Amino acid sequence: MRAIFLALVALLLPAEVAAQSRLEGPFELHSKIYPGTVRRYWVYLPAGYDPAKPPNLLLFQDGQRAINPSGSLRVPAVLDTLIAAKAIAATLGIFVTPGNRSERYPDTLGMQNPDHRVQEYDALSDAYARMTLDELLPAVAARWRFATDPRRRAIGGTSSGAIAAFTVAWRHPEAFGNVLSFIGSYTSIGLTFGPDGTPRTYGGDIYPGLIRKRPIRPLRIFLQDGRGDLDNEHGNWFLANQQMLKSLEWANAHADAEGQTGARYDIGFRWTAGGHSDADGGAILPDVLRWIWRDQPASSG
Repeated sequence: MRAIFLALVALLLPAEVAAQSRLEGPFELHSKIYPGTVRRYWVYLPAGYDPAKPPNLLLFQDGQRAINPSGSLRVPAVLDTLIAAKAIAATLGIFVTPGNRSERYPDTLGMQNPDHRVQEYDALSDAYARMTLDELLPAVAARWRFATDPRRRAIGGTSSGAIAAFTVAWRHPEAFGNVLSFIGSYTSIGLTFGPDGTPRTYGGDIYPGLIRKRPIRPLRIFLQDGRGDLDNEHGNWFLANQQMLKSLEWANAHADAEGQTGARYDIGFRWTAGGHSDADGGAILPDVLRWIWRDQPASSG
């Protein structure tokens, strides 16, 4: 009888182990696009991860906060719950910090922002997108497979991490078809001036104008902000997010009125009562992920 029992345990144990999700990392990435910087990233592998069936992809900025088990977002735990309930398809998560100007990523930073965050997240250039697409994703893909269809790939973040996510998808809708933007910093943080006072770089406050005047991208976008968000020298966050929504809606309505064929923005939003905090975004994250992938069967792979 004992032999039979041990044989049964041997058969059952691999299934139990395979049924557990894993958070691998932290790993370090030294960027050639941002020389002299290093960033950390973690990879979430869903329960039952099967490389023969590449899962959806969720890439989240400020990864140190996104995975924090004591934080507001707790994205791996949210993924565990939704995937187990078959509310969303199996999803591989990548959680990446901004870069820090150092040889090694400082262990002492904790939840603090690394010192190269503004230059990466709040810039409207293609540099952060190129780092993401040409360095980060290939580093992960060397070990684990994930979806290549942009409709099955989402990028998100909070605050400046949200505008960084939007910039990557805006510039490269062929890579990411979905955006999660919580308390997005669509303000003038990235604005800098030359010696004569002429703007040298622009901030995210120009996005509403770009959205109205540039072709529609095939993007599904969810915006969240709180009525008590920041109001400072960079701008008013809540008004900026409302401008983003109005511009996306206007672009769709204008394309309809002109009889244009092609893509339309698929837009969701939630205005909450909170301030500049991850708390409200974390509270609605399960609903947002269900909304993002609402038209995909939970068994897709």
